[in-house]
Amino acid sequence: MEKELIGKVALVTGGTKGIGKAIANRLSEAGAIVVVTARSRPAKEQTKHHFIAADLTIANDTDTVVREVNEKFGTIDILVNNMGGSTSPSGGFAALTDEHWENDLQLNLQAAVRIDRSILPQMAEKKSGVIIHISSVTGTLPVYQSLGGYAVAKAALNNYSKSLSKEFSPQGIRVATVSPGMVKTDTMDAYLQSLAETSGSSVEQVTQNLMDSLGGIPMGRMAVPEEIAELVGFLVSPKASYITGVNYIIDGGSNPSL
Repeated sequence: MEKELIGKVALVTGGTKGIGKAIANRLSEAGAIVVVTARSRPAKEQTKHHFIAADLTIANDTDTVVREVNEKFGTIDILVNNMGGSTSPSGGFAALTDEHWENDLQLNLQAAVRIDRSILPQMAEKKSGVIIHISSVTGTLPVYQSLGGYAVAKAALNNYSKSLSKEFSPQGIRVATVSPGMVKTDTMDAYLQSLAETSGSSVEQVTQNLMDSLGGIPMGRMAVPEEIAELVGFLVSPKASYITGVNYIIDGGSNPSL
């Protein structure tokens, strides 16, 4: 692999498993110094990158992460906001409380806003940098049981990311969004298991229901995390120097829009 990110410092939030781990590995292979965050420390064999334990829904933790990266490695060149998810129950709209909505917004929107706010000044000072927000196809295509506040928060993240690109691209900072469809991760497996238990159906049936709610997946399968990471690796590279303000949907052809 071409070492096109040598000398770059990359921060990947939610970078110890699934899509985040694959992205961190991909950027490291391209030569970047990679720092990952998560709420809890992974087993030693689960990450080979510098790790910082942090809850990025808390302002103080966000500031601590940025300060530690700056002190150890210098200014941040690449930020991948992969942190997200949902703790909301299945069962549709009626199952969601105000707390569920607030938690989903904090995890999927506010955490990204908060860390962007901490890092953008240093990117603006040197007039360069790349920010990638990992969103979801549900931000443009609500799916089976709607995923509640998660889908709404991802839609807000898409809008926010576009607005951010308009403001900061003139300063040499590129901002883009990547919206995966169904990806084979431990989190997806747990979500499908939860749906199966709630509905009394099999995991295979709820998986098919979810795929059908997307209009089917023409590729006939879920993505694997490394496929998402390859797209992110390209977007943060010099080869993508004219790309900003876009939302890349990577869903195996599910989205019906042009």
